[in-house]
Amino acid sequence: MQELKAFVKSRQPVNLLVVLANIVVFVVLSLLGNTEDGYFMYRHGACVAESVQAGEYYRLFTSMFLHFGFEHIVYNMLILIYLGDALEKAVGKLRYLVIYLGGGVIGNIVSVVIELQKGESAISAGASGAIFAVVGALVLIVVINKGDLEEFSGRRLLIMAALSIAQGLTETGVDNRAHIGGFLAGFVLAFLLGSAGEAARRQKRRRE
Repeated sequence: MQELKAFVKSRQPVNLLVVLANIVVFVVLSLLGNTEDGYFMYRHGACVAESVQAGEYYRLFTSMFLHFGFEHIVYNMLILIYLGDALEKAVGKLRYLVIYLGGGVIGNIVSVVIELQKGESAISAGASGAIFAVVGALVLIVVINKGDLEEFSGRRLLIMAALSIAQGLTETGVDNRAHIGGFLAGFVLAFLLGSAGEAARRQKRRRE
């Protein structure tokens, strides 16, 4: 129990709330039905291109907090608790939240637009688009600052992103369009928000 308390106290507050929100939603939906059932997830806010086109824009947001089964949420939250903490520590609460939520929504928009253009239809959900936005922001920060960000290096982050995308390409049911869209959105949002400069200032203060 002490180890758990210490772990929670060491986390960044906004990222921890985001992780907990995802977990709470998953637990509630698991009690209500089957989170691996596409229609059940659709009824509770998963993203479908045709529905978004018809005006159900809320799905671009709600789908970010839905996960298809236990393995899906465990995988995403393990990555988020690590990378999300690094970004929030580097750029602060507000910038982190804008990058996470904004990047996730933009990633979903990219996916919807491409699906509509191709005439495809799929039920999608998950935090991975937003997580890729976090990765994109971290990559920008270490590239501009020409070095490591705490325990991260640009090479390590690029390898992590490449492996995640490669995994998506080799597995079925993974929305790589949202991944790539989220990554690019996080990169651009971090630039527009001046995240690299803020990260450098915060890191300098910690070293003094």
